[in-house]
Amino acid sequence: MKWTAGRAVIEDVVCRANDEDVLRLVERASKTGIDCPFGWPAAFVGFVSTHHANQPVPAGGSGSRRNLTMRRTDLFVHEQLGLTPLSVSADRIAHVALRCAVLLTKLGAAGQPVDRSGSGPVAEVYPAASQRSWGLDHRGYKQRATIEALGRLVDHLLDEAPWLECAAHEETMRRSHDAFDAVIAGMTARAAALGQTFPPTGDDLAAATAEGWIVIPNKPMSALL
Repeated sequence: MKWTAGRAVIEDVVCRANDEDVLRLVERASKTGIDCPFGWPAAFVGFVSTHHANQPVPAGGSGSRRNLTMRRTDLFVHEQLGLTPLSVSADRIAHVALRCAVLLTKLGAAGQPVDRSGSGPVAEVYPAASQRSWGLDHRGYKQRATIEALGRLVDHLLDEAPWLECAAHEETMRRSHDAFDAVIAGMTARAAALGQTFPPTGDDLAAATAEGWIVIPNKPMSALL
């Protein structure tokens, strides 16, 4: 996305991009939003390491299980917005996170050091959280049978952001929820670059540098300009 005075232009939307495509785009951008967990819960990493070493793992209860499946940032998102992100240690999003971990390593090797708390060139985003924060309805648009819901969501976005120029990519956004999420990720990256997201503080900051931190917009969408 290209941001200028009074408008934002979607320059390209590509689905099924490979790692090299992503690396090139990150190098060109001042800030990039990646819709994937940047790390795993610290308690989960310790649990697996202990189990792998044939050491007894703590039995615990439901509270311990929650620490194994939820990162500090996941709990923060739930506290702020009532949303529960997919668990990187207990859901299929883990497959994507494995690829993301390699991608973040490649970025570091290419001279783009990654701060998992989001202060570097890339930030972890959660499109549903951004949409709720900006007052957009995030429900139902990813279901194959309800493509109309995605169309309504695109309409709502363009009503709220008439300065957003989609050009030929609007139809792609209406057909693919991945393309729509990519646009929301780009807008969220803009919010992070402008300091318009909730930063991790205190103990959350220490956890965020290892587990990752979902950046949530804390200003209206119009403030992106």
